[in-house]
Amino acid sequence: MPYAQGLELQEQLVSARKAGTIGDTLLLLEHPAVITLGRNAKQQNIVASPEELARRGVELFECNRGGDVTYHGPGQLVGYPIFNILQMQPKLGAVDFVRRIEEVLIRSCTDFGIATHRVKGMTGVWTDPATARHESKIAALGIHISRGVTSHGFALNVNTDLTHFQLIVPCGIADKPVTSIARELGRDVDSDSVAQSVARQFSSVLNSQMLWLDSIDKLLPRTATVRA
Repeated sequence: MPYAQGLELQEQLVSARKAGTIGDTLLLLEHPAVITLGRNAKQQNIVASPEELARRGVELFECNRGGDVTYHGPGQLVGYPIFNILQMQPKLGAVDFVRRIEEVLIRSCTDFGIATHRVKGMTGVWTDPATARHESKIAALGIHISRGVTSHGFALNVNTDLTHFQLIVPCGIADKPVTSIARELGRDVDSDSVAQSVARQFSSVLNSQMLWLDSIDKLLPRTATVRA
């Protein structure tokens, strides 16, 4: 789904969640190549020129999530949790919610035999230097919260073309590499199986039942649905 349509869909879901017409919802999707700038982004962390981005077909968007500059593209699982954290038991703050998303992704990487961990003072999920060649970032996170309802979320590199990260300084961190599930395993993996693992781990970590929907039409009225 193009990034702009993903933003529009998130806005619809956030409004519906605030109105109580839907429950907590996790969007799992994939974007064409795009660079996004969060609220704390520094323009100098985009290394490529506008001409180079245009030549490679990479879009550029500013958004209201937390964090710096990041990349989304084919082969990457992007997750947008539209959750009301004030209605959770116990209620969660922003940092607690981010820590839980990190835990989801750590467990999902474990499902594929990849040991990962957190790095103190940094947001995201990183490969364990005890088992990997380098301590590398495999998932990035950045959320927005309005009246207790979250949006934006995470990007987990599955079969991602990692050369696109050379266009930016990922999340403003210049001294740590980026990796993917495919790179760590030495082979591509089925993206649907990764999505199912993430959904299952969300259910476990947040102690809630997840109902899998293969169409957004089953959640929102057809007339309000964004089309990919």
